[in-house]
Amino acid sequence: MENWIRNHDSFYVTKEDQKIKFSDDFIKSEERITGLGRGIYSTYKYFDTYIWKEDSTNHYYFEWIPKVDENIKEVHWPDSFVCEDKDGYSTIPYMQGLLIPNRYEYDYSKIAFDGQFTSCAAYMPWLSQTNNGLGYVAINETPWDSKYTIDHDDRGTRLQFVWLTSLGKMRYKRVVRYSFESNMDYNRAAKIYREYVKETGLFKSLKEKEVSLNKISDLQQCAVVHTGIKAHTEKESRFYDGQKDVIHSFDSVKEMIQKLHNLGSNKLYLHLDGWGDPGYDNCHPDYLPACMEAGGWNALESLQKSLRSQNDLFGLHDQYRDYYYKAKTHDENQAIQLEDGGVLEHANWAGGRQNYLCASLAPKYVKRNYTEILKHIDLDCVYLDVFSCNEMDECFNPEHLMTRKECMEYRRACFQFMINRGIIPSSEECSDWAMRELVFSHYGPYEFMMKDENEKKMGIPVPLFNLVYHDCVIIPWMMEKHENEDYMLYALINGGAPYFDRNGAYDGTDGAFGAGSNFTEEEQKKRCDQVASLHEHVAYSELVSDRILDKTGLRQQSTFADGTCVEVDFSKGTYEITVNG
Repeated sequence: MENWIRNHDSFYVTKEDQKIKFSDDFIKSEERITGLGRGIYSTYKYFDTYIWKEDSTNHYYFEWIPKVDENIKEVHWPDSFVCEDKDGYSTIPYMQGLLIPNRYEYDYSKIAFDGQFTSCAAYMPWLSQTNNGLGYVAINETPWDSKYTIDHDDRGTRLQFVWLTSLGKMRYKRVVRYSFESNMDYNRAAKIYREYVKETGLFKSLKEKEVSLNKISDLQQCAVVHTGIKAHTEKESRFYDGQKDVIHSFDSVKEMIQKLHNLGSNKLYLHLDGWGDPGYDNCHPDYLPACMEAGGWNALESLQKSLRSQNDLFGLHDQYRDYYYKAKTHDENQAIQLEDGGVLEHANWAGGRQNYLCASLAPKYVKRNYTEILKHIDLDCVYLDVFSCNEMDECFNPEHLMTRKECMEYRRACFQFMINRGIIPSSEECSDWAMRELVFSHYGPYEFMMKDENEKKMGIPVPLFNLVYHDCVIIPWMMEKHENEDYMLYALINGGAPYFDRNGAYDGTDGAFGAGSNFTEEEQKKRCDQVASLHEHVAYSELVSDRILDKTGLRQQSTFADGTCVEVDFSKGTYEITVNG
């Protein structure tokens, strides 16, 4: 393509960490013509590649085909493209979305989860680059065992897919689909991907989900109250600093919700952390019963019935990946086993020492626990932590051998368990592999919202995920107002739901860096009402476009399918909403 350079930079890495260029192992190439199109089939020592153009669509497919894979650890292919013109940019679905101008100064050598697809490093498995309308979007059709790299310098940005082994071997064909267009920008890239997920069946709108889950329309009207009952920190935890347990009774939460209604709040969704007896992030999956110091099952049931009487919705936090040694039934044989036969262990969270529970067992623990929970309370929603944020796991234990793709299906099964009981499922973030099942998420933030406000942004925030999935999922947004930015504006331009209260479990992480505002409850209610009103109006509407109105990206305009337009100036903290054109 004009102004674009294809770098011949593909290579693979052996299990002895030897880096070998594709050109070093090349054997031969031949042209192939089939009923689908034509392309070049190339033979290498351990693998083949097939690059071909589809006649019916003009899409290009890049296929990497393993033959002998015992000595390959990872593959960096296809070759990257780079446009060195100063006006070029790359588009990355890093969390909500990221635009990287060619001359933007930032170190991209360390990104979340090492750039693994199916994690928050890429809510969606595609990458795009654009210059003056010329560009491409590359869709990873086999994202389960893969990641991407960003090589960025003062000349431009090079993006490359990296293929990982599955249970120690390459095993299967890896495929990337490229669409080259002369009218490419980040909006067009997102819409091409939206067409793709509709064709492949991954897209399921809120209207479609509402057939099975009739409270979705109620959830759209809610401001979110995220609070907790019991906080306990084990001495082994990295967060332990001599702190004592903190316990709030279920009755006190009931009183808090009533107070918000007395202020005039209409409809609320209560997301309750730390409701189990061990406390937040402790003893999973053996979390029951309801916290006895807070009133036990009877008090939790009373809270649930009080919420129901006020037409509020109620959901519980839960966890089926972190597998704590303090759990009564902990069995290391049920933990994720590594290729060398060991198990990963850390003590990052409040519960101290933990492994990861093999996802093949997670649906059974969900069934075990909710068979008991639903004897005591009715639930509108359940939040299954980390499933849609963290990378997929693989397990080498022969008793429950599991690939990353199988891990994805087991996590889906946990969501489906809830759906089959009329319970709305949610999880931590909004990776699109879960979009058939998930109705809402904890958040779907821009990357800068997850770190201190004084840290530099990775690029220009753009709503890539919502350009694809706005009418598919409900995303609550942070509402803090910091010295330099008002996060409420991002809720508005994304047409999202508001957090009335968001008590982070850990200071300094998970986007919890202080309130960043001194709003009274009355002021916070007014802000939430504005966001909730817009969200209720556009929740079922596609986000048609996002426009950057200045070179800094600090002025943007979003337009929804019903004609509603939102324009914000992040530098001035102002916004303008035009409903239905």
